[in-house]
Amino acid sequence: MRNIPRAALPILLAAAAALALANGMRQSLGLFLLPVTRDLGLAVADFTLAIALQNLAWGLAQPFAGAVASRFGFRPTMLAGGVAYAAGLLLLANAQGVLAVMLGAGLLIGIALAATASGMAMAVASRPVPNAARSSVLGIVSAVGSTGPLFAAQVAQGLMDAFDWRAGVLGLGLLALCLLPAAWIAGRVDRMPIAPAAGGDASAMAAARAAMRHGGFVVMAGAYFVCGLQLVFLTTHLPSYLVLCGLDPMLGATALGVIAAFNVVGSLFFGWAGGRWSKGVLLGLIYVTRSVVLGWYFAVPPTPGSTLVFAAIMGFLWLGVAPLISGAVVEMFGLRWQAMIQGFAFFSHQLGSFLGAYGGGVIFDAMGSYDLAWKLGVGMGLAAGILQVVVALPRGPRPRPAPA
Repeated sequence: MRNIPRAALPILLAAAAALALANGMRQSLGLFLLPVTRDLGLAVADFTLAIALQNLAWGLAQPFAGAVASRFGFRPTMLAGGVAYAAGLLLLANAQGVLAVMLGAGLLIGIALAATASGMAMAVASRPVPNAARSSVLGIVSAVGSTGPLFAAQVAQGLMDAFDWRAGVLGLGLLALCLLPAAWIAGRVDRMPIAPAAGGDASAMAAARAAMRHGGFVVMAGAYFVCGLQLVFLTTHLPSYLVLCGLDPMLGATALGVIAAFNVVGSLFFGWAGGRWSKGVLLGLIYVTRSVVLGWYFAVPPTPGSTLVFAAIMGFLWLGVAPLISGAVVEMFGLRWQAMIQGFAFFSHQLGSFLGAYGGGVIFDAMGSYDLAWKLGVGMGLAAGILQVVVALPRGPRPRPAPA
């Protein structure tokens, strides 16, 4: 860490700040579900569909945002994302019906996240640091980004309590404007040269084709799908599951808070570990461990104690994948098109996220319980994790044939 250039420090701080702001505002939107739907006379499903649209727009836009940043620079891309974020929140704050909610909270914020959140922040943080420190730096940036909900939710809830939900959304809109100076400073990375060996001279199309033909990347992206499925299934359905089991509704909120706290520790640990051991193997072990813990928790009746232990373990394993995925993409393809290629993997993650939220609800409506949903999540996670480990295990040199 001592080898990090001094000029890189403001860039890393700005990337972490942008990630914290983008994550914090996105994860605070759930606070507005009931106030918005009651005030505008909407169904709860209308608001949740807007959030689902946000996730799909984010995933679809991520590869394109990465390609634009690689071609034209991170500064203009992130600045445009900050403007889109503020515009989406302004549209939501003035919404009079479902269309404005869909466009503001859904489409615009989804596109803005592609230009400001994890994919962009990790790509920016990868560039100005030496190889030996990259994984640890990515872990620190990811950990700082995990703290966003701690202040964004307070701003939103405080303004709602003092005024109304529209004031809360406008408060987040003012926070979104803070993305602009963060983007400007993070954009200094555009002036930093990329070593030819790390970036290569391939075009965007050639880089995309190379990624799609790379077996290790394809497996990693497929396993990332299951990662999104498991995590969004939990954030969407765990509170309801606890209520159905007769536990205090506040336990769900407490569990999500515990997940967020341990998420910081896990991001730091896996950023450090990724600099010492195989990133692909660590990813596979995360998926396998998550699946085992999911199976243990849902196989027996939950208690407050088991729920908090479960939340702590899952939080530790939550965003540790971010520095590992980013670092693995750099190792496979270099820095030149990292943001775009990482976006392809993230699109897979977002498809899994959509299925985890929506599919879990469909299964519950059809069967009256979450049993099949969590069993499918556990089975898919074990399969994805084991395959990820097998593919990532280092292979020794092939033995040469004996001379005739």
